[in-house]
Amino acid sequence: MLSLSPSALFAQTTAFVGARVIDGRGKVIENATIVVRDGKIAAVGPAASTTVPAGAERIDLKGSTIMPGIVNAHGHLTGANGMRNDPNGYTRENLIRQLNTYGSYGVTTVFSLGDDQEAAFQLRNEQGAGPLQRSRFFIAGPVINGANAEAARAMTDKVAAMKPDLLKIRVDDNLGTSKKMPEEAWRATIARAKELELPLDVHVFYLADAKATLMAGASVVAHSVRDVPVDAEFLQELKSRRACYIPTLTREVSTYVYASTPPWVSDPFFLKGAGDAVGNELSDPARQSQFQSTPGYKLGLQYKAALDGVAKPNLKKVSDAGVLVAMGTDTGPAGRWQGFFEHLEMEMMVQSGMTPMQVITASTSAAAECHGKGGQFGVIAPGASADLLVLSANPLDDIRNTRKIQSIWLTGKKLQ
Repeated sequence: MLSLSPSALFAQTTAFVGARVIDGRGKVIENATIVVRDGKIAAVGPAASTTVPAGAERIDLKGSTIMPGIVNAHGHLTGANGMRNDPNGYTRENLIRQLNTYGSYGVTTVFSLGDDQEAAFQLRNEQGAGPLQRSRFFIAGPVINGANAEAARAMTDKVAAMKPDLLKIRVDDNLGTSKKMPEEAWRATIARAKELELPLDVHVFYLADAKATLMAGASVVAHSVRDVPVDAEFLQELKSRRACYIPTLTREVSTYVYASTPPWVSDPFFLKGAGDAVGNELSDPARQSQFQSTPGYKLGLQYKAALDGVAKPNLKKVSDAGVLVAMGTDTGPAGRWQGFFEHLEMEMMVQSGMTPMQVITASTSAAAECHGKGGQFGVIAPGASADLLVLSANPLDDIRNTRKIQSIWLTGKKLQ
């Protein structure tokens, strides 16, 4: 029996026919044809006007919906596994496991925003030509800090020498429990990032910090503003700079939800990535009581109040203003479930007032554009990577239908 090499498989032409297509930019095509060649979209359009090339493999998907693979604009690769952060867990094998977990949920691209180590750089560098075997990812390297401008510039140069895809700083005091990066240090980092022509993401909590770092040249606000309602000046600055706003609502959920049994703990969609043992652990009253006794839980209650009272209404305001909103989750650390939380995030974004179409766009093309990769993936259009999520139900009817996965394709290759 003749077996084809990976390169030969990559060169095959495949036609997906009969499905509804949501292209990632707000357009819907009923009874569509998608032609994939060499791992990229060669053509997409109505079946009546889109020719299937002779010899192409035809995949009939009548009754299904196809959207682009999900793009997470703020995730992480870490040493964690389940509910534990393992200090020795930052290994090639664990990172591959995490990328496979993302992929199994249809999250085909991840931007890892900080604390990335050498093992991740090596895996990133292996992402070359040909079909990908696991989710694609981009990395920021170590989070930049410094007690003063000189130290911050020196660290920026050190991280830049590692050849990251972007840079990351944190300008936050963790609700008063830690020291915030000094202004002279973050301003020096942003200025150096401009000189190096590297995009810079900033972790913030307070509106004043979000506004100041944005005006200084940060290109991505990597968390919700959670202290006060956003104002007209902030919205205008985001729009005029085409800067990106990533709400990371599920990050807040992870700070308080384990004080009781999470509502999704027995959901098979959650358990397929987390495992039954985790489900049992999170249902254990003794463990919940232990969680309630930690200082982190007291902070978590403050984060919960900020989520419900400020972050969600702010997301609605930002979206209504026409700002570039990108879906992100801050998944990767223990208790922030890669793959599952991306779908939960989309559900929470709809609950915050965005439409399903707006959320799908934020989770595909906008998340790619957020980090300067617009048109490369996250969209079903000629020239884009053939990253496809085939669903058995229409997510425009109910955003939870993104969980009804029939198959996942990455660079034209079926993952599952």
